[in-house]
Amino acid sequence: MSLRAAHFLFVGIFTGVGACSGAPQDTSPADHITVFENQGRPMTVPFHCTEDDIAWAGLSCTDQDPCPAYFELAAAEPLGNKLFVAGNIHSEAVTLYSVLFASDDGGKLWHEAHERIRGAGLDHIQFLDLANGWASGEALSPLPQDPFFLITADGGANWKVQPVLEEGEPGSIQQFYFTSKDTGTVIIDRGEGSEQERYVLYESPNGGRTWNVKQLSRKPLSLNRPEERDKDWRVRAERGTQSFRIERRQGDRWNEVASFAVSAGACKPGPPEASPAAPGNPQH
Repeated sequence: MSLRAAHFLFVGIFTGVGACSGAPQDTSPADHITVFENQGRPMTVPFHCTEDDIAWAGLSCTDQDPCPAYFELAAAEPLGNKLFVAGNIHSEAVTLYSVLFASDDGGKLWHEAHERIRGAGLDHIQFLDLANGWASGEALSPLPQDPFFLITADGGANWKVQPVLEEGEPGSIQQFYFTSKDTGTVIIDRGEGSEQERYVLYESPNGGRTWNVKQLSRKPLSLNRPEERDKDWRVRAERGTQSFRIERRQGDRWNEVASFAVSAGACKPGPPEASPAAPGNPQH
């Protein structure tokens, strides 16, 4: 069972996709950038759902009937003593933000590695060496569109958004692989409704900054790449604790390194704005 399928099962909802107009932008509030600690139980992803988030997503949330928010962990990638995880925050029907977290101490303390991108999700991570890495994602609207990469050249300290297609074009990244800091390939699925060949293989000569079409196909494509190099790490959905576990194999056993709770709070209207102080009344 895939992580997404397991996620649907134990959350008990159908996770839809969010609306997003235009290419991915770094539009998350500054208070999303925070540090939190692994204390041996599932960590709750810090998330403050604003009035603007509710309006943008078209959610019908009230104080009496708030809209639950959920975290989905899609990928985990070690880099020396660092650990990176990628996924998204979503409601029952709308993807709200992408998430990229990093730990510099093997999973104890965590921080935002990149600002959250509204309406987008991240799916896969690859580090070629201690400096160069890529995380793939796309905007999630009624159909996936605007596939993009987050690219780092300094070991994940800084990431830059790099689109794969022209703004507004449909498609999601199915696979990607870089053989050097410059040379990479990616397969885009343009969806069932595409009037052209559904699957496209692109190659990049410059680390993902630009992409050239190499193959078109009506049937699914697959990259000719070596086996994944870090079989000792995995992400597993656990129904009992309603969490996603990051596990590392040590000998014959898989040991938990960190876990993230599926529940990420709820969206509901905030308190009404305070009225200006009346004349003669002090403002605090």
